[in-house]
Amino acid sequence: MQVRTPAVAGMFYPKEKNELKTAIHDCFLHPFGPGKIPPTSNNEKILGIISPHAGYMYSGPVATNSFYSISSQKPELVIITGPNHYGIGCNVAVMKEGMWKTPLGEVEVDTECAMEINKIFKDIELDFFSHTRDHSLEVQIPMLQEIYSHKFKILPIILINQDYQTAKKIGSAIAKIAKMRKIMVVGSSDFTHYEENNFAHKQDSALIEPILNLDLDEFYRVLQEKQVSACGYGAIASTMMACKELGAKEGRLLKYATSGDVTGDKSSVVGYASIVFS
Repeated sequence: MQVRTPAVAGMFYPKEKNELKTAIHDCFLHPFGPGKIPPTSNNEKILGIISPHAGYMYSGPVATNSFYSISSQKPELVIITGPNHYGIGCNVAVMKEGMWKTPLGEVEVDTECAMEINKIFKDIELDFFSHTRDHSLEVQIPMLQEIYSHKFKILPIILINQDYQTAKKIGSAIAKIAKMRKIMVVGSSDFTHYEENNFAHKQDSALIEPILNLDLDEFYRVLQEKQVSACGYGAIASTMMACKELGAKEGRLLKYATSGDVTGDKSSVVGYASIVFS
């Protein structure tokens, strides 16, 4: 059985189990976090979330807002999409089988659903290598392990190709998989990269608006027109599409902040948003 070992433990998050649990706990209680420890008592049906993927010291508090909101749900399968920062492997790749290992333990890949999503949309290739180096999916998994005590599987999908048509088809394929399992969809993306803080806030505010309206066409228009440097735009779009097909009426912004808001260095920042679809 293939095991996807941690690529960024000790860099993006602590590599020792207890330290990692403490770091996640601190993110939930951070001023930019929800200020509470999961699970939530709110039983609102949330179909999917957008969560950032930087180091926990930068984006962890913002990310925990999304994770807190879904912490009372019990999905059998979490489908995570994110950008392939290294451009290695396939244009779109899902892991076919095996385990995804973190300092908090192992999570199994849902082989049946991996084979099925490949059948639904052939461009989602079955490939392990594409997943070996990147952090965009990896940093989401310890958060999921921490909020869910029940057993769940994952379907990790990593994207080099993030164009409109591809994202739309991935989203539709994810919605079809929802007929096979009780799922949660996680779109992994940061927003504006390495701009001055006020400019980042303006850019990201413009891009978040069509996300909340579930308007894919407008999302890609703003992305291109304003040249917003959101790295996982295809992951955002596929999550929007999947949730829309599953009956979501709107997105809701739970928290937005930049690395500059968190650290105080506002000269060159990265934007982070926590969004839920219901």
